[in-house]
Amino acid sequence: MIITKTDPLSCERVVNAVLQKNIVIIPTDTVYGFSGIVPAAENAIRAIKGRDEHKPFIQLIAEPSDIYQYTDVKIPLALFELWPGAVTIIVPVHGTPGSEVTVGFRCPGDQWLRTVIRRCGMPLYSTSVNRSGFPLLSDISAMEAEFGKEVELIVDGGDCILADALPSTIVSVSSAGECTVIRQGSVTVPAGITAGSR
Repeated sequence: MIITKTDPLSCERVVNAVLQKNIVIIPTDTVYGFSGIVPAAENAIRAIKGRDEHKPFIQLIAEPSDIYQYTDVKIPLALFELWPGAVTIIVPVHGTPGSEVTVGFRCPGDQWLRTVIRRCGMPLYSTSVNRSGFPLLSDISAMEAEFGKEVELIVDGGDCILADALPSTIVSVSSAGECTVIRQGSVTVPAGITAGSR
């Protein structure tokens, strides 16, 4: 089913769908993404994409400060100030003593999407709309033809996403606060950033 982002009930319908552990396709501030509730939707999204089980998905959060619910790592201020926006920050997460497990978080720059996340009360997975190894899809009719039977909703964002839109920039922050750009996307990260105050 396709609905428009401008529909007054679009936010409510997406929230209801993901809280019922369904997968949706929604516009973000970068590209269209498969989304679902963390952690319940992980296996279903992997099955749709055909993605390797060891390759993690980005988790979207509603507010920049929400990242500190999951990590003790201090995010460099120059990096933290790029949120909300198209930057994914990979950090070690709580509860992984002895073997560091990392998760990529993003606080998107789209208010509608942050409202959806906030109403869900937990992060949402986000990963590009495509089969693993194939090009990203940005055309709604192509998404419906390919994935319409595998997702609960497709939200048409209208002109909010361009066909040549770039994904988020991905930056890894170590437990010592050292930053490494993993993928250059639509946002340029300041050079020479180091650990700083929250």
